[in-house]
Amino acid sequence: MSRLRLGRWLVAIPMSLLALATIYPLLFTANVAMKTRRDYILDRFGLTDALRFENISTAWNSVGMGRYFVNSLFVVTVSVLLLLLFGSMAGFALSQLRFRGSSALFLGCLAGLFIPFQVIMVPLARIMADTALIDTYPGLILVYVAQFLPFTVFLMTSYYKGIPPEIVDAARIDGSTVYGVYRRIMLPLGTPALLSVGILNALFCWNDVLMALVMMPSADHRTLMIGVTSLRGQYSDNIPTFASGVLIAAIPVLLVYLFLQRQIADGVAAGSTKG
Repeated sequence: MSRLRLGRWLVAIPMSLLALATIYPLLFTANVAMKTRRDYILDRFGLTDALRFENISTAWNSVGMGRYFVNSLFVVTVSVLLLLLFGSMAGFALSQLRFRGSSALFLGCLAGLFIPFQVIMVPLARIMADTALIDTYPGLILVYVAQFLPFTVFLMTSYYKGIPPEIVDAARIDGSTVYGVYRRIMLPLGTPALLSVGILNALFCWNDVLMALVMMPSADHRTLMIGVTSLRGQYSDNIPTFASGVLIAAIPVLLVYLFLQRQIADGVAAGSTKG
């Protein structure tokens, strides 16, 4: 029993420290958001003496956070729907359909995971400008789909490979077309993976700053994360207001993690299935 307790403590102590290191930045941000500018300058790390929500109201109204929030919600929703559609189709084809070149195509999708956006940022911006897609919602949505589609295809292919191919063969013998098998069988069976991948992609798109900054130079089309960065300029340094903006942008992500943590964990583990 003593060895068992010692083993539990050896696991609990590092995990507790890791949890504290994860939670502390959020608590620090919330504490700073409740301070006045004077209180923050005098004591940056001290606890606030009162709950002040004026900074949150100022951050929401000063740079048009409401408009940026709607922009992010629209872009993320459309991007995730397209990613789930194309990713599930590609995953079904690469895992269950037998055609020449499927392995090479899958490896090509995997190669896309190793190409950072910074490498293709300049040529992509030029292509988008030449095609009049810069500073447009369709342009940013296309960039999100192209950037996160390899990840979606990888997870959906790994998940669909765990489904017995006899199910697909039986449906084909019964007269179902490839589209019928995908719509009536693979989509319902892939609902857990689709939910997990959809949540992860939504978090990726919501938290993005660089791609949105390159594709959306106009202030009217900015996303929420770009709006948060505009709260702190070269000649303005109101840290409590900036922390309030960070808190506003983090609340949807925190809610997703709080209520859908099991689905997120399943999505992270989806790529570990056999195949």
